[in-house]
Amino acid sequence: MFKESVQELLENALEERPDLFLIDFEVNEANHIKVILDGDNGVLVEDCMFVSRAIEHNLDREAQDFSLEVMSAGATSPLVNKRQYKRHISRTLKVKTATEKLEGVLAEATEDKILIEWKAREPKPVGKGKVTVKKQANVAYEDIVEAKVMIKF
Repeated sequence: MFKESVQELLENALEERPDLFLIDFEVNEANHIKVILDGDNGVLVEDCMFVSRAIEHNLDREAQDFSLEVMSAGATSPLVNKRQYKRHISRTLKVKTATEKLEGVLAEATEDKILIEWKAREPKPVGKGKVTVKKQANVAYEDIVEAKVMIKF
């Protein structure tokens, strides 16, 4: 009952802010509410405060004791929502599928798949030495086991 009312308040807050979307939501036995958000333009502290207030101000602490934690998806968190990929176009991703591991620049994110591009050194077709070639791979979302943005300094 408590979890359903919290979920309804969360959904109402996200309807008001269509640029934000839910990554994870849980309520444990001790009524600790944990909400992880992301947004099409990132998530600011003010966005977390907005969602936190939308939930907290509509619950009665006298009737139900709870703790609330609202946060953004971390920079090293895996990508779990298709909307996250669109935001990270032109950034380097490490993508793991059941059969291979790829690391390259996210060139495109459509409704069904992503396009990863990278450069590789391969032997010359004729003669000795190596040549740099540009490679691409289309990866369907359902084939992705894990995808992370690689932070470069």
